Amino acid sequence: MFEKLEIFRIANALATHAGARQSVVAQNMANADTPDYIARDVKPFKEIIEGGDSGFVPRATRSGHLHAATLPFDMGIAKMRDVETDPNGNSVSLETEMMKAVDVKRDHDRALAIYKSSLTVLRSALGRR
Repeated sequence: MFEKLEIFRIANALATHAGARQSVVAQNMANADTPDYIARDVKPFKEIIEGGDSGFVPRATRSGHLHAATLPFDMGIAKMRDVETDPNGNSVSLETEMMKAVDVKRDHDRALAIYKSSLTVLRSALGRR
């Protein structure tokens, strides 16, 4: 019954998304001086969850539930278009990438907080602290 709780699955997906986005941000920062490098980014988590093509929908655990599915979602890493470039063709802005890194940390911290709160609720329900 408690093998795969949806809240833990979503928290894991958010943490995985934050890790993937942090990797892309780090690659962008590492290539800040590379000629003709186009900055990349990951689709926002909201688009991955709500997008119809992601395959991420609520999972049915009982016969009364609707629309069962698993968690095979695509992060959607893509080159950013319509951004200003330097004379050498590079489109990475270190200031923008640093702001993205702050957003990534916030998302990761949020995923950990959701996970921790859910564990606390589950432990309380089981009568343990």
